[in-house]
Amino acid sequence: MTDGITIFRGLHPHLQPDAARIYWDAFGSKLGRVLGPTPRALAFFQRVMRLDHCFTAIAADGSLVGLAGFRTAQGSFAGGGWSDLRAVYGLWGAEWRGAALWLLGGDTDADRFLIDGICVARDHRSRGVGTRLLEALYAEATARGHAAIRLDVIDGNWRARALYARHGFTPTRTERLGPLRHLFGFKASTTMVRPLPLGP
Repeated sequence: MTDGITIFRGLHPHLQPDAARIYWDAFGSKLGRVLGPTPRALAFFQRVMRLDHCFTAIAADGSLVGLAGFRTAQGSFAGGGWSDLRAVYGLWGAEWRGAALWLLGGDTDADRFLIDGICVARDHRSRGVGTRLLEALYAEATARGHAAIRLDVIDGNWRARALYARHGFTPTRTERLGPLRHLFGFKASTTMVRPLPLGP
């Protein structure tokens, strides 16, 4: 159940620390060796989060319980650049981390709306929050004129993949990391796409 949960477009600045913690809790196993240790990762995400490129799930007490980022031609929810890496990790830390993230890749897609991470606080999972966030993303994508919505899910994250499959996402390709699997916490990533109705 999602009683008492409201979905908002955007992230209020005072919730950035909580957003960074929830995001890192969800994706730290994937990015931990590159963007860790945890205190620096949290500082990095608080620095780079685009407050206008996400939807947030807020409980009745005002706490943040989930968020869903998206990517547009103007940028991504949790992207950042070399200057951000340098500010948090120093010159050498920025050099190798930037190279690793560049090799991992990050593309744009003019035809399909790109999801840039969905995460829900541990004590609110399996309560429909993820579904509510997906529905907000569908509406945003449709309003922007996209015919489909796209996301990437790593191997091993079967819970997320099952949720996306229930929502009509189908896999279109799987990319293996090869030697990069030793640096990142996964071996392969699968792209999943869901068509959207045309018009309002």
